[in-house]
Amino acid sequence: MTSPAEIIVSSTATQPTPSSSPATAQVDPTFLKDFRCLPIPKRLRYDPDKPFHFGMLLNVSFGIGSTLVVANLYYSQPILIQLSASFHVTYDEVARIPTLVQAGFGIGLLFITPLGDMLRRRQLILLLVVLSTTFTIGLPITNNLLVFEIISFLIGLTSVTPQILVPLAADLAPPARRGSAISIVVSGFLLGILIARVLSGIVANFTSWRIVYCMSIGIQSIVLGGAYTLLPDYPVKNCDLSYLGIFRSMAKYIVTEPLVSQIMLTNWAASACYTNWWVTLTFLLGGPPYHYSTLIIGLFGLVGMLGVITVPFFGRLLDRLVPWWSAIVSTVLLLVFQAVQTGAGGINIAAVIISCFGLDMFRQTQSISLSTLMFSISETARSRLNALTIISVFLGQITGTSVGSDVFVGYGWRADSALFMAMYIFQLTVLTLRGPHCPGNRWFGYKGGLGFWKTLPSKQSQLTSSDDPENAGCARPVVVCGEKGDAKGGGEELR
Repeated sequence: MTSPAEIIVSSTATQPTPSSSPATAQVDPTFLKDFRCLPIPKRLRYDPDKPFHFGMLLNVSFGIGSTLVVANLYYSQPILIQLSASFHVTYDEVARIPTLVQAGFGIGLLFITPLGDMLRRRQLILLLVVLSTTFTIGLPITNNLLVFEIISFLIGLTSVTPQILVPLAADLAPPARRGSAISIVVSGFLLGILIARVLSGIVANFTSWRIVYCMSIGIQSIVLGGAYTLLPDYPVKNCDLSYLGIFRSMAKYIVTEPLVSQIMLTNWAASACYTNWWVTLTFLLGGPPYHYSTLIIGLFGLVGMLGVITVPFFGRLLDRLVPWWSAIVSTVLLLVFQAVQTGAGGINIAAVIISCFGLDMFRQTQSISLSTLMFSISETARSRLNALTIISVFLGQITGTSVGSDVFVGYGWRADSALFMAMYIFQLTVLTLRGPHCPGNRWFGYKGGLGFWKTLPSKQSQLTSSDDPENAGCARPVVVCGEKGDAKGGGEELR
C-alpha cells in the first residue's frame, strides 16, 4: 500500500511529455482508500488506462446531490416565524439566521472550494458532507438561539459541495458534451434553492420546524451514501500548489486574464438582476393590484422551477454553440423578458408569469455559458476559477437584495424593473467588448472572427492543445505536476 506522500513523489518523478494529458501525467492507480482507512470501491478508483465513463446517470446524480446539499442554505427562510416563537425572540433577531448561513457559504466559497485544485475531490466532498450532516444534528435539539446561529453558520460554511461538483463534472465530461454536463449540475443547484423553501414550508406547516432539520439530516445521510458509492476518485492536478498559492493565483487571474474579469463582471450584474427579481416579486404580488396570499406567491416558484428544468433539454445545442454566443443570446432574451416586466408587471399577471419563466430559463443558460467559458481558461485551475465565478454571483446577490429592495420601496415596481433593465444592458456591453475568439491577452477586440458554431478539432490538435480545443480563442497552455511551472501559481502559466 502506497502512502499519499509517496503517490505525489511518484507522480512528480517522471516528466510527462508535452503531449500528455492531465490524466496520464498524474498516473497512480494505487490510491485505494479514502482518508487512508475507508476502501474506495474498485470501480471508482482512478485508472488512467481505463478512463472513467461520465454517463448520464452519474451526471444526474451530481445534479441531485447539488439540489439536496444547497437546500441546507434555505430551509430556515420559510420557518423564521416559528423559530421566533420557539426561541421567544423578535423577528429581527431570527432574521440573523439566514444571513449567517449565507455568510458561512460565502466564506466557504472563498476558502474551501479552491481546495479542489490541490486535494482529491472525492475525499474533500465526502468530508464536507460528513461535517454538514454532523452540524445539522445540533439544530433540532438546541433551545439556545446563539447555538442555533453558530451551527447555521457552520452548515453554510460546509455546504459548498455543489461548487466542487461543477468543476469535477467539467473534468470528467468529454469536451463534446461539457456544456450539457455543467447544465445538469447547475440546474440541480438552482432547483435546490427553490425546492428547499417549498419543502421546509410544507413540513413545518404540518409538523414542527425541528422536523425540517431532522429531515435534512436524513437527506444529507443519503447524499453521503450516494457520494461514497457513485463519486469517482480523480487525481490531484497541482502537486506543488500551496494554500496561499491558491489566493495568489486567483488574484493573478483577475488582474492578468481579461476573460476572467469579463465573466465576473457579467455574473455579478446577472446575479443582482436575478436576486432582485425574486426578492421584489413578493412585494409586488403581495401589494396592489394583486394582494395575493403567501401560498399563491409561493406557487410562482413552480413557474421558475419549470424554466430551470427546461434548460438541460437544450444541452446538446449549448455543446455545439461557441459559449460567448450562447451568453450573448441569453442576455438579449433576459433583457426582453425584463422589458415585459417593466412594461406590464404591475398591471397584468400574465406579464409576471411570462417574465418568471423566461428570466429563470435564460439566467440558467447564461450561467452555463459563462461557466463553460471560465473553465476553458485552464484545466488545472477549474476549482479556483469556479470559486471566482461563484464569488461574483454571491456579490451580485448582495447587490440585488439591498439595491433592489430600496428602489422598490422608495420608487415602486416600474423604477426597480427599469433599473435592472439597465443592468442587462451593462452585461451586454461587457460581453461585447471582447469577441468569441479574442486571444486571451487582449482586453478588447474581435480578432479571430465571429464563428458561431464550435469546430471539431483534429485528433492531433486534441493531443497538443488544451483540454477544450473548441474554445481556441480562450484556451491557455496547460502545465501539470512534473512539468515546468511556478509552484506559487499552481503549476500553470498565466499570460
